[in-house]
Amino acid sequence: MALNQVYAAIATEEWVDIPEGWLQGRTIYGGLAAALMMQKAVLTISDPAKRLLSTSVTFVGPLQQRPVRLTAEILREGKSVTTVEVRLWQDDAVQSILLASFGVARESSIEVSQEAQAPDYPAPETLFKIPEHFNLPECFVNFDLVWAEMNLPCTGSSHPDFGGWCRFNPERHPERNFELADLMALFDIWPPGVLPMFKQIAPASSLTWTVTHVHPLKHQLNNWFKYKVFTDHAADGYSTEHAYLWDEENRLIAIARQTVTVFA
Repeated sequence: MALNQVYAAIATEEWVDIPEGWLQGRTIYGGLAAALMMQKAVLTISDPAKRLLSTSVTFVGPLQQRPVRLTAEILREGKSVTTVEVRLWQDDAVQSILLASFGVARESSIEVSQEAQAPDYPAPETLFKIPEHFNLPECFVNFDLVWAEMNLPCTGSSHPDFGGWCRFNPERHPERNFELADLMALFDIWPPGVLPMFKQIAPASSLTWTVTHVHPLKHQLNNWFKYKVFTDHAADGYSTEHAYLWDEENRLIAIARQTVTVFA
């Protein structure tokens, strides 16, 4: 089942099926859960004039390959900003929660442009891609990730962080307009910034994830995006990091901050 088919089902059905091919280990990829909740939020707001300002996701419990139920509640609808909460349910329990604020543009005398500048990476086709036979989680086949900074996961590196290019895999996802829900799915596919420091494969999973949307999405699904992650602190089994996503024209599309549980 294609993602846009799942998005369409969310518009009409209380329960939706999880598509095949999105496992991350024994559970469903968190970026897919975030994408489904974001689509529910967009449909609930139902106002194209209000764009996403920011969203926060808490991954409460593991998601299995079974149908899920999505519920949404508008917490406040103001003149400029609407805030909505979406919950994803499975087995009569909340497994993920998304809180999002959408707003219309307003007149303001304040204008600041101090955006993080996009790194100057070589063209994607010239860079390294981890071969599929390296036992990558199933969900990775939905994307193309190429590494501009060769600080690969689980190599015992002395330092964290990396960057590269990413997009939806054109062989699995035909071209169409790039949706807000797609942004959530794509942005979360990169591993945590501390993973290069792992000496062997061990679990690390997102606990909370906050995304600030900067420039509008005017892209196609198979467009490339630049990604760069920075680890702020890691100790006692948790790490805190922030990351950036730029498009091919070096426009800053989104900023993320997340807390990661580390089992290494």
